[in-house]
Amino acid sequence: MIKLREIKDSVLHLLFPHVCTGCGSDLLSEESLLCMRCMEAMPETNFELHPGNPVEKTFWGRLPLAAATAQFYFTKESLMQHLMHQFKYRGNKDLGLQLGRIMGEQINKSGRFDADALIPLPLFPAKEKRRGYNQAAVLCDGMAEAMKIPVLNKVVSRPQHTETQTKKGRIERWKNIEGKFFLTGPDAVINKKVLLVDDVVTTGATLEACGTELLKAPGVQLSVATLCYASR
Repeated sequence: MIKLREIKDSVLHLLFPHVCTGCGSDLLSEESLLCMRCMEAMPETNFELHPGNPVEKTFWGRLPLAAATAQFYFTKESLMQHLMHQFKYRGNKDLGLQLGRIMGEQINKSGRFDADALIPLPLFPAKEKRRGYNQAAVLCDGMAEAMKIPVLNKVVSRPQHTETQTKKGRIERWKNIEGKFFLTGPDAVINKKVLLVDDVVTTGATLEACGTELLKAPGVQLSVATLCYASR
C-alpha cells in the first residue's frame, strides 16, 4: 500500500507539479506556494513595527490614520514584481491568500493595529470582471484567516472608471481618482476601527481618496495596510 501511494504521488507530481511560484523549485511543503529560499529572500520592510514609517509619512497632512504599513519593498525586475505579476495577472489567487496570511500574521504580532474589520480597496466593476477577482479582496481573505476579523466588501464602491495611475505623479493621480469612491454601507463601519487594504502603495492617492470617503462614517478609526511599498 505504501509503494502504491508513493507511485500515485509521483505520477500526480509529474502531471501536476507542485513547485515554488518564485523560483520553480520543488523543495517546498504541500501547504506553501513558496519555498523557504524565496520566503527568506522576500524584502520585508518591518514597517508594521515602527510608528512614523515611510507609509505613514506618505499620508501625513493628507489622511488621519491610526497606523499604516506595507509588508514588502517593491522594485522592478525583482522577486516581488514576479510574485505580484503571478497574483494580479496570472490568476494565482492561492498565492494572494498566502501573502495575505503573512500580512495578517505580522500585523497581529506588531501589536500596533487594533482593527474590527478589513476593507479591500474596491476595483472598478468592469476591471474586476475582466480579472476575475479583486486582488485586495483576496489579500483580505488571507489576512482574515490570520487576524480572525471579518472582511467588509460592500462598504465603499468604485462605480466610475479611472485611467491607469502607473505613469502619473501625485497631483495627477489625485485628480484622476478624486470623487470616484462612494460610501455605500456606512452603517457597517460606524464607530469601528477599520483596516483599508490594497496591493501596493506609491503616492497614496488612491488610498487617500478611498480613506477620505470611509471617514465620512461617524466614529471611524482608519488604518492602512498594503502588500508592497514602491518608493517614488
